[in-house]
Amino acid sequence: MKLIRFIVGRVILLLDFLTRPSQVIRSREDQDSVDAAVTGLSLYQFKACPFCVKVRRHMRRRSIKIELKDAKSDLAIKEELVREGGKHKVPCLRIAEGDKEVKWLYSSDEICSFLDAKLDRLEVV
Repeated sequence: MKLIRFIVGRVILLLDFLTRPSQVIRSREDQDSVDAAVTGLSLYQFKACPFCVKVRRHMRRRSIKIELKDAKSDLAIKEELVREGGKHKVPCLRIAEGDKEVKWLYSSDEICSFLDAKLDRLEVV
């Protein structure tokens, strides 16, 4: 089973590389606004997880730069995800905005929708 997962994971990564979406080109000011809006967000992910790839592709398509944390190969990150988020499931978006309570999103569709809503509020492409 490990061999099959390894092979499928490499196929996913290869397809992601070969079909990588292009990024949005924004003015420096607009990109700075986007970068400021996503400050405090972290994406816990596995490199070859298809749902994580979906979120990373969406981030690339929208030119969103969020801190990526590898919860598979980094034991400290994995423990942080379980301790603070409550479960070892990826993709997981950690939302720490200002003094508000930290929130955790565990669905790739919810994460993409959350990021889209963030950008829509800024009224940038």
